[in-house]
Amino acid sequence: MTTQETTAEATGLSRYIQRLLARARAFDARRPAVWDAAVTLFWTGAALVDASGGWRNTAPDPSVPVWLVFATSLALTLPLYWRRRRPMAVLAVMACAALVSDSTGAFLQAGYLQMIPVFHLALTRPPRALLWAFALILPPLVTGAVRFPRETWDQRVVPTLWAYALVALLGIVVRSRRDHTAGLVDRARRLEIERDQEVRLAAAAERTRIAREMHDIIGHNLSVITGLADGGRYAAAKSPERAAQALDAIGTTSRQALDDLRRLLGVLRDDEQEAVRDPQPTLADLDTLLTGVRKAGLAVELDIQGEPTAQPLAPGAQLTVYRVIQEALTNTLKHAGPSARATVRLAYTPKELLAEVTDTGTQSTTAPAPATAPGQGLTGMRERAALYDGHLTCGPLPAGGWQVRLRLPLEDSPS
Repeated sequence: MTTQETTAEATGLSRYIQRLLARARAFDARRPAVWDAAVTLFWTGAALVDASGGWRNTAPDPSVPVWLVFATSLALTLPLYWRRRRPMAVLAVMACAALVSDSTGAFLQAGYLQMIPVFHLALTRPPRALLWAFALILPPLVTGAVRFPRETWDQRVVPTLWAYALVALLGIVVRSRRDHTAGLVDRARRLEIERDQEVRLAAAAERTRIAREMHDIIGHNLSVITGLADGGRYAAAKSPERAAQALDAIGTTSRQALDDLRRLLGVLRDDEQEAVRDPQPTLADLDTLLTGVRKAGLAVELDIQGEPTAQPLAPGAQLTVYRVIQEALTNTLKHAGPSARATVRLAYTPKELLAEVTDTGTQSTTAPAPATAPGQGLTGMRERAALYDGHLTCGPLPAGGWQVRLRLPLEDSPS
């Protein structure tokens, strides 16, 4: 037989034994009373077989009454039924029976069954319980060694105590392994819960991000289209050429909105192997944004203060500034009225970028409608700003109009 065949056979035998042990533990967990009764009956039967005559082969005094031998054997075995629930009480009863056995000279082999409650004490009770177990086990051993000194007392007492110590050590090892396994199971359960929570949080964050992007793309372009349509309607009667220009701008804006939406949905599709991933807008695209807003009928001025290239923003931070300006201008188109004007100001300082969007609409007409869900309108702007440690404020001006102000640190990465 080759080494590989021997290893495979040993592995198969080990797995077979593990399956048997697993089945035994499962049966014990389902029916502990049945298991305890089976163990007790087994050892009781073995002890009674020894009490029927075999005990005389090792007894210093074979003249011990038979009834006493049987009674002592039962006292050493029947308490085993309660060994898991009351191991100390079971050991006390068995120690008394062992004292009778050793003091009379019977020296019943069933006395070694005290190792079973000792094992359960080490398995389930505090370590100090083993000291009490030692105090219960020692008197019968010393009594038998003193009364029947066939050999030196240490030859009977010390090896037996070592045997009990090894059993107690085995119980401690099993207890440590069980606690370690329980700790691993609990850790795995908590890690699984944390993983599920992280997945849910990631999904919620992704839904929020998608809602912001769709709101910014669709909301802004629809506002521009609405402004162009209103302007084209008034221009149709007086200047057909202006109406045609408005229709062309509506078509261009609509196609751009569809392209942006198609790109966003294409990235979200799992079966899309090569989704279109055009670069996200940056501050370099502000001119294009303002041109579209002007075509919609809103007069917008851009004022840049400072040097933009002194400490450039990361692409994600530039997208945040772009989307905030876009949303503010969209709100101006919706609420500021037909004669409103807007100013976009970018001020670069050594530590931060200040972006302001101010319009001249009246206080009663420029306030945007409250967000109906997280990730929309002003809520979405604040979320974008908070992602890059920015601070966003907005509100009406005393002289009329509305202002949105964003302060963004000049950092290379979000917090």
